[in-house]
Amino acid sequence: MINVTRPYLPEKETFDRLVAGVWERNWLTNNGPLVNELELKIKEYLHIDHLLFVTNGTIALQIAIKALNLKGEIITTPFSYVATTSSIVWEGCEPVFVDIDPLTFNLDPSRLEEAITPRTTAILATHVFGNPCAIETIDEISNRYGLKVIYDNAHGFGVKYKRKSLFSYGDVSTASFHATKIFHTIEGGAVTTRNPELLKTLAFMRNFGHNGPDDFAMVGINGKNSELHAAMGLSILPDISQIIASRKRACEHYTERLKNLHISYQQINSEAEWNYSYFPILFLTEQSLLKAIKALNENCIYPRRYFYPSLSSLRYVKGKITPVADDISRRILCLPLYVGLSMEEIDFVARILLRCQNN
Repeated sequence: MINVTRPYLPEKETFDRLVAGVWERNWLTNNGPLVNELELKIKEYLHIDHLLFVTNGTIALQIAIKALNLKGEIITTPFSYVATTSSIVWEGCEPVFVDIDPLTFNLDPSRLEEAITPRTTAILATHVFGNPCAIETIDEISNRYGLKVIYDNAHGFGVKYKRKSLFSYGDVSTASFHATKIFHTIEGGAVTTRNPELLKTLAFMRNFGHNGPDDFAMVGINGKNSELHAAMGLSILPDISQIIASRKRACEHYTERLKNLHISYQQINSEAEWNYSYFPILFLTEQSLLKAIKALNENCIYPRRYFYPSLSSLRYVKGKITPVADDISRRILCLPLYVGLSMEEIDFVARILLRCQNN
């Protein structure tokens, strides 16, 4: 069986050694030493100043919205994982969808201004598959209208834009460290910001609002993460360079083998150092995509329709016409990609897709 992804596991001895320390200290959660070490080492790797390790990427988005005190409307993308939209709704705000660019798959910056109303308080944009958004345009528009900017950077660990970590941009940038991501802590996520005062608010909100054992500075939730999750992250972090290099080789092999397939690819920002987080292909029609999925499944290969359906079609949001996102979501397919996927397995996937096209 070849699944769309497979979690990366470090050397078991490395993980076991860190877990043994947890047993010795009997300290499982509540800002333990491994959590602090992980936060420090991630900041060093990303060359950023402020980061908080949290429960997951969804909690990261919810805390970001709350910490920025957002109300009313938040402009966002219809082409992302459902958590991007559901976090907005969960926090009592209204998502306003702006269609995507057909080449980058990111929120189309040329459509931003027409979506701004007196009720707009922020822009929440996703760096889709780790591909940097039109950051300068989003910054210029947000500054002109006094809007906050949150970047959902769930896919962007290790990506650089203009030689800086993708987490360096926006008022808040959020991460997902779910097991399927390039860097993971089994379950987990992070919030990052350049603003030290905002960091204090995020830290309070992550831990019930605690300001010491007997005082609560503000309302908060339980967004903490555990020593065991941090142990996994600390075990994997030293391997990130080889993880990205392995995925790059796989993507290049796919591209070579699929050069005669009638598909197109996402246009990656020319000023980005990408992380090869996914291998999405765009079919000419949904019919050809469905035909390909059927053929792959019959051979125990299970790709994934990231992201389908378009979020503007969710039953709990106001309807919005987003023809580009609707179209892309119907025709896009992410092929299997993970460390350990062999070139022979990629050849097998490619043969099935080419045979399917020619039949």
